[in-house]
Amino acid sequence: MPGPTGAAQAAPLALSFACFLTDRSRPLLDGRVAVEGAALHRVPEEDDIFRRALRERAFEVTELSMSSHIVTTARGDAPYVGVPVFLSRAFRHSAIYIRSDRGIASAADLAGRTIGLPEYQQTAALWVRGMLREHYGVDTRGIAWRTGGLEKPGAGERVKLDLPPGLDVRAIGAEETLNAMLADGRLDAIIGPRPPSCFARATAPVARLFPDYRREEEAYFRATGFFPIMHCLTVRKDVAAAHPWLPAALFHAFAKAKALSLAELRLVNVLRVSLPWIAAEAEAQMALIGGDPWPYGFARNRAEIAAMIRFAVADGMCAAPIEPEALFHPSTLELTEA
Repeated sequence: MPGPTGAAQAAPLALSFACFLTDRSRPLLDGRVAVEGAALHRVPEEDDIFRRALRERAFEVTELSMSSHIVTTARGDAPYVGVPVFLSRAFRHSAIYIRSDRGIASAADLAGRTIGLPEYQQTAALWVRGMLREHYGVDTRGIAWRTGGLEKPGAGERVKLDLPPGLDVRAIGAEETLNAMLADGRLDAIIGPRPPSCFARATAPVARLFPDYRREEEAYFRATGFFPIMHCLTVRKDVAAAHPWLPAALFHAFAKAKALSLAELRLVNVLRVSLPWIAAEAEAQMALIGGDPWPYGFARNRAEIAAMIRFAVADGMCAAPIEPEALFHPSTLELTEA
């Protein structure tokens, strides 16, 4: 078959690929979309892929925590180089859970509190701290941060952090969980992508900081233009060096896969998603966001990535800012979606 460089190739380059299964990745896994010159073979696991990627360099192509990628790139030991394909995004106002008996009525009331989170460098936590600091005026360096597992003891930070003095960031006990500490009042709040069971089961006085979180998230988008990036696509550096055509080929394939997933939301002959008014909801959300709700490409996301780097510096995870371009393979910086 014609290869990416125009030379003949006997077979596609076989690559291990770790990702979460979503409508954005599924077309590459079910064969509807192919990567020119390559064949992705998905690793059948999800929860631990970031830790394995960062500690073992276990995958040739992987979805990766954007915060971890920023931290490792800034200190010069990143095992992967990015492709500006952002496989996970999420607003995180809904991820802040508070004790409802502590007089916490607004974001400002989090100042000086003790707050738990799974990992200090987790991307959801990066966004929440940045949002609290820049959008709500909270001094996040005056908060006592406690890290650990939500429902079972945690495994620690997936990448080693060298935080500056003055930050109160400590792991909870080896047998403790954030949910138990929130439930019994040892924490004032937690930040977590998943609801703690004490909230879900209503077994403790715990509530969301923003009960109408969608309204707050829409207001945040209107103010900033950011639909928070959580994960990006990356290629292990030795693989990218050996096959410099690969990052661009991946970009084009993933852009095509995403276009298919967005088109499916509008289909009403047979609903592809198990919600009755998904097509109408998709149109409304696309109108709010201004077209494509899930933009790929470096230029369209540069300002948001620069904000994430700024957050990481303010959080003490990066000693100095880096240029957003440093996170991505040079061949991908000018690429745009068709």
